Amino acid sequence: MSQPIIPPNNPILERSSYQRIVTRFLAWVLPHSLLGQLSVVMVLGVLVTQLVGGMIWAAQLRSKSEIETRIAAQHLGHSAVSAIRFFKSLPANYRPIMIQQLREMGGTRFFVNANDAPIHIQPIGDNALAELASQTVLKTLREELPFLPEFRLVFAWPDDLNVSDDGLKIADLPDSWVQHILLIKPNPAPVLVIQTQLEPGKWLYLAALMPNPYFLESNSPLSPDRLVLQGLSLAAVLLLSILVVRWTTRPLAALSDAAEAFGKGETVPELPETGSREFVKTARAFRAMRERIKRYLEDRERLFASISHDLRTPITRLKLRTELLDDDAMRAEFHEDLDELDMMVKGALQSVKDSDIHENRTEVRIDALIHRMIRDAKMAGHAVGFVDSGLTVRAKPLALKRAIGNLFDNALFYGERVEISVREVLADGQGGDSIEISIRDHGPGVPEEAFGSLFDPYLRLSHGRDRNAGGMGLGLGIARNIVQAHGGELVLANHLDGGLVVRVILPR
Repeated sequence: MSQPIIPPNNPILERSSYQRIVTRFLAWVLPHSLLGQLSVVMVLGVLVTQLVGGMIWAAQLRSKSEIETRIAAQHLGHSAVSAIRFFKSLPANYRPIMIQQLREMGGTRFFVNANDAPIHIQPIGDNALAELASQTVLKTLREELPFLPEFRLVFAWPDDLNVSDDGLKIADLPDSWVQHILLIKPNPAPVLVIQTQLEPGKWLYLAALMPNPYFLESNSPLSPDRLVLQGLSLAAVLLLSILVVRWTTRPLAALSDAAEAFGKGETVPELPETGSREFVKTARAFRAMRERIKRYLEDRERLFASISHDLRTPITRLKLRTELLDDDAMRAEFHEDLDELDMMVKGALQSVKDSDIHENRTEVRIDALIHRMIRDAKMAGHAVGFVDSGLTVRAKPLALKRAIGNLFDNALFYGERVEISVREVLADGQGGDSIEISIRDHGPGVPEEAFGSLFDPYLRLSHGRDRNAGGMGLGLGIARNIVQAHGGELVLANHLDGGLVVRVILPR
């Protein structure tokens, strides 16, 4: 059955492509360590919580501010109604006298003035709370004073507030007239200015503060004080979260280091049984596993040594008995078979000993190690190319020399000439935390289907047997075991121009 064709603009393909892009971006941005990932999750969780909580708090604050502003505006509106009624009841010629007495004696929350026409007032700008307060006061005035034709209300800043039609400003008045009514210095508060026409050509001017003079600031969740408080609380929570995550993951880092060191054959200190219950169980399981592996390796070494000793004794005895044979041809065949058997026993023991060389790790200069091998090879007439790298690696010197030597000897045996290079690499192939030793010969190469079995003991390809009949096929296996014991990797590949390339990658 034929598969359905998905059009190029199919949303499934677009969504899959988008998901791949997001996944790659997150893999590039997010840290790769457990500590970093948990820290990012904790930080994002705290930030989201703070953001959602801040939004809810801002909504509640806004609702509370609106309720308080509406109540305060109603109270101010009723006070303005009383003041307007009082001045409306006075004869026009008595109003200036009463205004002057109020200025000098006080006793009212309003700054009052009488004008022949409405004064232009510069408003403070768009503000939801100021608009709510103005509309609430205006509604109260219209309900209580329906007989007055017009009201003009606006919130303004006192710094440049006009009070009369001749250009007089609040700042020009004596302090005794306004200091108990308005807040001008040092932190000015918004002033509600009410202007209404009592009679034709007679306008009453009232200026007053809201019961909460700084009510506009109460609606701002982003005020400096609140931002500082939120920032400090957020920093404290993040710091505590990171400390807790670090304390939680520290035993895991110790376990990871111990496992890596044990895999490289280094001495591993005992893991402390502290921290969470899960880590204590893991530490105990790791200790038990390490002891079992150590016993297995020790038993294997003793077993091979015993087998070698037990086999070589009867082999020697059989060689002596073959000397009693009268048939020279048969005696020669027996000697050849026994020599081959003795070589196989020696090779098996050598494979174990060369893979388990007991020595401490130290800084090994790769250039010096390779130059010693090249010097001997050139004395034998081989062509070897190498450029110094100046790199070092922490390894077991004798074991590393054995591994590189086996690979170098194979390249000399099976290739016409050898090229060696050393460079720094990362896990992704760039420069960094590992070194790569590349050994290329110019021989016939190896069939790719034989790569998987090339490390098996006693296995040799046909061209290898033709060139070196005395070998046993153990060199590659020994080299790979040593490299893996160092936490590294040995990779085989055929070169495009012919020959085999062996890459040894070792952690620094």
